[in-house]
Amino acid sequence: MRRTPIDPATLPLPAAVRPYIADSGLFDSSSSPEARVYYSAKNGGYFIKTAAAGTLRHEARLTAYFHDKKLAAPVLHYGTDDNGHDWLVTARIPGEDCTAPRYLREPERLAVLLAHRLRALHELNFMGCPDRGRLGDYLATAQRNHDVGHWDTSFYTEIYGDTTVDAIYAIVRDHGTALQANALIHGDYCLPNVILDDWRFSGFVDLDCAGVSDRHVDVYWALWTLRFNLHTDAYRGLFVDAYGRDLIDEDRLRTVAAIEVFG
Repeated sequence: MRRTPIDPATLPLPAAVRPYIADSGLFDSSSSPEARVYYSAKNGGYFIKTAAAGTLRHEARLTAYFHDKKLAAPVLHYGTDDNGHDWLVTARIPGEDCTAPRYLREPERLAVLLAHRLRALHELNFMGCPDRGRLGDYLATAQRNHDVGHWDTSFYTEIYGDTTVDAIYAIVRDHGTALQANALIHGDYCLPNVILDDWRFSGFVDLDCAGVSDRHVDVYWALWTLRFNLHTDAYRGLFVDAYGRDLIDEDRLRTVAAIEVFG
């Protein structure tokens, strides 16, 4: 994880967040233009995320829900300041994310671990989940982005070959309703979002896309991240076998790929 030292005095920190900041040991770990993420080395470590008002509410609720299931860090603070910014503070969980060199050096072991961990997540009881309508939002986002001309065909074509935007959207339109809201999903199941502590699962991070949806969303991103981070499709079959080939419907996986074009 990239960490650039930053002076706390340069940030407009609300009073509720200041107790988590030391005079030194604050770092910028941001990787997205939509939000800033800071790491504070105070005590055992804290992650502090800020974005536009209301945009972190879902992540705060789902992180707390996953924490109750011992799958994520506790939420220590969530609120909106007077300047129209959300602030989310979570404790650091032990370990490193799966892009750490020690894990990438053993790709077979990593692929199997990711598959087993994902299967375990999808088998959990999702009673009480704060977002039972994630699948509906997922499909609505695809339609909205298609209508305004926002897409990236590579999420489909890099797997299934070149085709047109219209052909890809036809898959979304004709087959999106076949997806099922039957599992608790992470929603962005990629290597940077899974934390391991010496190969032991420590927790998930970045749960802003989590909720009850179709398991194939997570399967798609797991296969995508193995291909992207390991620069090969060589571990696809290993992952699928370890997760359970009988649980993966290739038609639904293709449909998710089409939807992600408009994600």
